[in-house]
Formats: sequence, structure tokens, C-alpha cells
Amino acid sequence: MSSLSLQFKFLHLSPNLTSPHFQSPLAPHQSINFSNRTKLELKASSSSSSSSSSSSSPSSKQPQQRPKKRQSASDAERGIDPTGFLTKSGISHKGFAQFLRERHKALKDLKDEIFNRHLNLKEMASGFEILGMHRHVEHRVDYMEWAPGARYCALVGDFNGWSPTENCAREGHFGHDDYGYWFIILEDKLREGEKPDELYFQQYNYVDDYDKGDSGLTIEEIFKKANDEYWEPGEDRFVKNRFELPAKLYEQLFGPNGPQSIEELGEIPDAETRYRAFKEEHKDDPPGSRPPFDVIDNDKTYDIYNIAGDPVSWENFKAKMPPIAYWLETRKGRKAWLKKYTPGIPHGSKYRVYFNTPSGPLERVPAWATYVQPDAEGKQAFAIHWEPPPECAYKWKNPSPKVPLSLRIYEGHIGISGSKAKVSSFNEFSEKVLPHIKDAGYNAIQLIGVVEHKDYYTVGYRVTNFYAVSSRFGTPDDFKHLVDEAHGLGLLVFLDIVHSYSAADEMVGLSLFDGSNDCYFHTGKRGQHKYWGTRMFRYGDPDVLHFLLSNLNWWVVEYHVDGFHFHSLSSMMYTHNGFASFTGDFEEYCNQYVDRDALMYLILANEILHALHPNIVTIAEDATSYPGLCEPTSQGGLGFDYHVNLAVSEMWLSLLENTPDHEWSMSKIVNTLIGNQRYADKMLIYAENHNQSISGGQSFAEILFGKIREHSSGSKDLLLRGCSLHKMIRLITFTICGHAFLNFMGNEFGHPERVEFPMPSNNFTYSLANRRWDLLGTGVYQNLFSFDKSDVLSKFHLTFYLSLSKITFAVQT
Repeated sequence: MSSLSLQFKFLHLSPNLTSPHFQSPLAPHQSINFSNRTKLELKASSSSSSSSSSSSSPSSKQPQQRPKKRQSASDAERGIDPTGFLTKSGISHKGFAQFLRERHKALKDLKDEIFNRHLNLKEMASGFEILGMHRHVEHRVDYMEWAPGARYCALVGDFNGWSPTENCAREGHFGHDDYGYWFIILEDKLREGEKPDELYFQQYNYVDDYDKGDSGLTIEEIFKKANDEYWEPGEDRFVKNRFELPAKLYEQLFGPNGPQSIEELGEIPDAETRYRAFKEEHKDDPPGSRPPFDVIDNDKTYDIYNIAGDPVSWENFKAKMPPIAYWLETRKGRKAWLKKYTPGIPHGSKYRVYFNTPSGPLERVPAWATYVQPDAEGKQAFAIHWEPPPECAYKWKNPSPKVPLSLRIYEGHIGISGSKAKVSSFNEFSEKVLPHIKDAGYNAIQLIGVVEHKDYYTVGYRVTNFYAVSSRFGTPDDFKHLVDEAHGLGLLVFLDIVHSYSAADEMVGLSLFDGSNDCYFHTGKRGQHKYWGTRMFRYGDPDVLHFLLSNLNWWVVEYHVDGFHFHSLSSMMYTHNGFASFTGDFEEYCNQYVDRDALMYLILANEILHALHPNIVTIAEDATSYPGLCEPTSQGGLGFDYHVNLAVSEMWLSLLENTPDHEWSMSKIVNTLIGNQRYADKMLIYAENHNQSISGGQSFAEILFGKIREHSSGSKDLLLRGCSLHKMIRLITFTICGHAFLNFMGNEFGHPERVEFPMPSNNFTYSLANRRWDLLGTGVYQNLFSFDKSDVLSKFHLTFYLSLSKITFAVQT
């Protein structure tokens, strides 16, 4: 982080470190099980600086190649092998192995650059603690934003009449640093008739209504109490009379009748002569009256000394605790703050950030905003300051469940989860859908479209505001309630995260955020997705990494999310965005079209997430089957826990639409389901997900049961065939898959209609943007749901049968 950013972080957090209400992203009593790799990396900045200083000292006679050898030996001691998974798999490809070694070296260089600006990787992923809008303990709100292309920065909103000059960043270093971070202070407003605080650095506790600071004691009384209770007799004599010490020293130097002017002073001996004379004069004094420190001079010509301390004085110094308790007693409570001040920016205020750029003035929604209205009835978007009072803020009740050995994931979308033709809310999902998911036997939910996006029909995949939950579904506290209720039911909560690209919207998104085209994204063609028109991130920029890595940590810390499904990795891992033919040759994974910076970002993301949150689950969605997706990062892999087998749903869809039942090939089906046997235990599989039934597609049930309405005769035979195939597809997929299975909302009971979001092509109708829960207890749908429920619950009973089936199939083939 920049020097200004680091200063602001300490200014913002240092008073809170002693507060009983301060809690870091990981509580102090929690133990963090860092991997060996991450432990050493968190200390890399200090070790690298010490090694460089030692190698450059005059006494160092080691050759220049020696540090490199020690570094490689350190990698071996830590169990790091950039090509480890290739060796373990018996794969020999010189080009790809060399690519992995070069990527490992580039990753080390990137971490060195990170450690020059951040204390460690945890701080790198905790930018949300200082960037954006934050309440400070000194009756103010701090705002920080990254906009390197801007010349002027201010906050505009309904709290200041949308004035671009009232709340702006100060000029100079304290308002704008060399890396492009802007800092704005919003002072709370003094109420009429109230006097300013007597203490300049008066702090307030905004959480509790009553605190020690409301006891009625004045600042002078607290300071007098500290002097009377804290200082031992005689220790505070120089505090009470600050001129006693210099007067005493003057008397020791010149006597009781010393010179009173410069002329009378005469020539003063140099410091060394005076020190030697003083030392000779007091050589016979007892130890208690000697100076606490002495200088050991070895008569060297250069000015380097060894300092020897007095053991008695040093022990007394260590035993003395700082007077933090008295400092905390000066902190006043929320009641005193509300009596004296009104918030500089009240809860619920609308605001934007104003930039003056080379291309003219701009107003943008802040990149770190946590609550956003992306499209307010055709008006310009704005952020909403979310700072509810303590009595209204959400309080967590349930801890996160443990990660099961076998994941059974229920994929859902909040907006289409209701029965009515409208956008459903977080609260409706918590009340109606969560109990159904628990009753159906699933142990995790995966939510898509939660992160804020402007256009509803994009299903949430064109994200505009990465730190905000979608306001069309409810407030941030509503989403916290949903996650908490899911945890109370024993359900893990996974988030479908889109870091592979971003929406190209300029008014509410990150595109041209500060007026420049290369703030968060690449310039030119590389900054545009080849077919989707979205923007592509600059993963090699430390500030972009700071934004994305902090975003992942934010969802875990703030909303207690248990895992992430990384969407469309092929879009970010290749400059052609994955739109190329892949034959499986390793050369395709290390040629000039591979974005090495994107791969290093994924490695950092998995390392940091698993180090800070050991129970986190990361899932990779990659259509190119990139080698090492689920291998440890220490062995050259990307570090994911699961990868999605995308070929299965496409296979079933192709068979249903193009191949008669009697021509289905069991060998092809099983081979596709098994996939890469090496990663069978890390494979997530599904028969159909939302892609098969959204905007123009058809669900399997719609394909199988659609003809029933067209034939009056023989409808029972069609219904029997459809139900049988629907059950068989799900049973085979479920039993032959790996340790993770996914189902899209409604497919467990054969939802008969596709999903179609409101858009211009359908006159913005919501008729197909919902789920027919009324069919769940009727006829064939009840039968399919009962089968799916028993299928899910019998997973472990089928494990032995699955093993025998695989062995039998291998023998027969």
C-alpha cells in the first residue's frame, strides 16, 4: 500500500486497537493455521530487507550467486516445487514445465512488490478496512478512494447539497499520495448550543449507549486521577514541573551562580570531553544514581557506539504498563456523541464521488461502496451510506457449519425464487426457499446474481459494484439474515463471484472510473471481451489486485460467506477469452495467449483465502480443463478445492435433443461423467444448471414433458418415458460423479418452464422469471421430488455400489 494509505490505516485503526468493541476480521483469540508457504511469505518483507543489507555490508564476502542458492534451498525446505504436480502425475512436457517455473519466479517478484507497499498478504486483502466510507472514533467519517487519473476529488450528496467543493480532499500529501489514493474527512456537525470538545483528540464509542466517558468526569479530573494513581512517588515530579529538569541540569553544569548571558558562558567543551569528565566524577557513585545508559567507546575513528543499559532501570521500564485504561476512560459513549453532534453523513444518505479529470468533471459511484442504487428510475445511480444505529444493526446468531465430505449444492437466484411474477427478496428467500432446500436434503446453497449489477436480465454476471449486494433484493442486513438463517439450518453459503470481467457501464461501474481507460482495466482490444463487450481487469497491477483480493475477503468477513464459485475462468486466463479450439495439448496452456498475470491472481486468491479462512471452499469453472486447477499452489497448481465438469450437462442436452433413446452410448456417458479420474474426488458435477433453462434454453423437464400437451392419445407413455429418463439422468449423474453435486432451483421436481428474465425482446415481462412452487405437491412433480430427495439422502448407501460399477465397467471394457 502507499505511504499515505498506510498512514491513514494507522490513523483509522490505532485508536480502535485498544477498544473493547474493536474486532479485527479474525478475532484475536482465533488461531490462524497458515501454510508453510504463507507463513514465510508474511515475513518476506523483513527477511528480504535483512538479507539485502547483510549482503551489501563491507564484511560480507559471499559471491552474488549465493543468495539465489539459499532461496532455492528455502523453497525446497518449504516443500515448494513449481512443477511438482507434473512429476507426481508422470507428465513430461518441457515447454509447460518451463512455463510453470517462470510463473513461479514472476509470482515471487510480484509478492516482493506487494511487500514493498503492504505489511503482509493479510493487509493486502483487507483494503475494505480503510477504503470506502468508515466511521472514525474522533467524531468524523473518513473516505478513501483510488483514482490515479483524477486531479481533484470530492464527495457530493444530499448531505451537502451535492456541492463539489464542501467536502473535498486537501491539497498536498495528506489529501492525495503518489499512488493515486484520495482521502476526505467528513467532520460531524456540532449541535446548536454545544461547545467543542475540551480534548482535541476526543474519542467516542458509537456502539454502546453508555461508556466510561459518560461518567461525568472532566478531562482535567481524569488526568489528575492518572497522575495520582499511575505514577509512583517521585516519578511525576517532572510532569508537574517541566522546568525542574532543565534547571537542575543547568545547575549541575554551571553551578548555582552560573552565567546569565552568552558572554558570561564562554567556550563550552565538546560533548565527549564533558561526558568523560562527568563519568570520571561519578565513577564511585552507587548503581541506583548512575545514568540508566552508558556509551561504550572502543576508540574507533568512526562514530559507532555500543549502548549498555542499566539492568535495574530496564526491568522497571518493562514492568511499567502504559496508562491505556485512563485513556479509554476519556472515550465517551454514543449517548454523549448524539447529544453533542449530528453525523456528517447520516445513515441512508445518497452520495457519489466527484472527480476533476483531464477530460472534464465526472461523477461516479464509489468503487468500494457497500450499498448502491444502480438505476433509480432512469436517474443517475448513487451509493447509499449504510451505517444503521447499533439497535438496528444485524447481530449474528449462528456459526458457520463444518464443510461436509460430500457437497450437495442447491443453486438458486434470489429474484426468480418466488411464485409471483416479480423480483423476490432476500427475506422471501429466507422464509420460503431455505426450509425447502433443507427438507430436500442439500447441505449447501450457491447464490448467483447477489453482487450488485445494473441490468437485471444479465442474471448478475455483469457486475457493476463488487462490494455491494444487489439492492433490488433488499438491504445488506437482509442478506446477512439470509446467510445466518442458512447457517442455522446447517447449510453452507457459496457465492457465484465474477472476477473474470466487469460490466462496461461507466456511470455506475468501473469503466473509465477516473476518466482514464487504464484505471482497473487493460487498454485497447485486450481491455474488451472478445464477444461479450465486458471489460477485462489488469491482474498485474498491485492496486487492482488489492481491490479484487480485498473483495474476496470482504464477503467472508462481512457476510460470513463459506465459499466462492469462480465464474468463467477461461475468459480471464486467455487473451482470446477461451474462444478457441482446445485439443488437450499442453502447448495450448503455455503459449502467447495465456494471461500469466491472471493465473498469478488466482494463486494469490486461493493462498490468501485458505490461509485466513481455513474452512473456505473455492470452486473453479473452466471450460478448457487447465492443468493443475485443484493442485496445491506449492506444487505448481492453482489451489482450488473443486472444479466443474461442464461437459456433463452438454452431453445430456445433446442426447435428449439429437439422439434416440436406443442409440445412447453408455461408454460415452460414463467416460464423460468420470472425466479426469485423477481429480474425481475434486470434481463438481450436475445434470443441468441455470445455463440450460435461461433465456432461450430449455430445461430437461420441458424437453421431456413438452409434447404431452400436444398429444391427447399416448400421453401416459410420453409421461412415463419422460419421468424415467429424468430420474435416470439424475441418478446416473449423482452416483458416478465426484464428491460434489449441484442442482438448479426447481429442477429437483422437474420444473416445466424455462427461465426468461425481463428484457426488451419479451416486453420486460416477468411471467417466466419465477418458479412454479405450486406444482411441488401435485402428480408427476411430487413423484420426481420424492425420488430426488431419496436419491440425495441415499448418497452414501450407493458409494459401495458405485465402486463395484466402476470396477465392472473397467473389466468389461
